[in-house]
Amino acid sequence: MPRIALYTLVVCVLSLAAAVVSFVQGTWLGIVWVLLAGLSSNMTWYYVRRARAAERDRAALQDGPVTG
Repeated sequence: MPRIALYTLVVCVLSLAAAVVSFVQGTWLGIVWVLLAGLSSNMTWYYVRRARAAERDRAALQDGPVTG
């Protein structure tokens, strides 16, 4: 997993924890934390999928060109 994906995953987990704390305290600021969690979650999946695609491309290049 790329380092940037790990960072965004940490941000996602921390923002979810902050949202829970906010809602338990009765403030509506938790909505901002939920939105941040959603954004960072999407960023995590993007970077993971991008790394997998790059890995597949690298493996295809090592196998050589496809002739047909």
